[in-house]
Amino acid sequence: IRLVKTMVTTVTFETSEGTFKAELFTDKMPITCGNFIDLINQKYYDGLYIHRIVPDYCIQFGCPNAKNPHVYYGTLEEEGCGEGAGPPETAFKSCTGKEHTRDEFGNIEDELIKGLSNKEGTLSMANSGEPDTGGSQFFINVKDNPHLDWFDGSSESAHPVFGKIIEGYDTIIKKIEHAEISETNSEQPATPIQMKSVTVTTS
Repeated sequence: IRLVKTMVTTVTFETSEGTFKAELFTDKMPITCGNFIDLINQKYYDGLYIHRIVPDYCIQFGCPNAKNPHVYYGTLEEEGCGEGAGPPETAFKSCTGKEHTRDEFGNIEDELIKGLSNKEGTLSMANSGEPDTGGSQFFINVKDNPHLDWFDGSSESAHPVFGKIIEGYDTIIKKIEHAEISETNSEQPATPIQMKSVTVTTS
């Protein structure tokens, strides 16, 4: 019997609060993961700040404008949210090797796979609430959020899940989730939390 080894793609997030790791669902979400891996390899996320923390809900990150630790870039309802995405009209390859192109705002097509739920500890694409508006921003679910699943039906939300935390959830992620919140904004940490580097390996 010949055993076929399953390749696992792991992302390491080094933050000012410590390091955590995630496994990507490259087989089920090849487009979303391909976009994410391409941005990581461009060092797109290095040096950015976590711009949104909502305890018992999510930790959101990946806005390319979040370079100033003392400026809150807001939630996705804010006007001009299209700027907080990937590099516009650029190409990347999915995990199956197929080439895709980000739109004029830097967003990619939604990859909606039934059964991948926004459960605690998963990585999910952030978007504006409209179809095909996910780009570079993502969030970590810090509780089960089934209402964010496109197949749930209880809301209009459709946030594709593309990975899960495999190391550091109970320590680093929970530390970030419960960081002291700013007095001026209820979703920004009082002490800025920086994503020093994001790297990806496959083994």
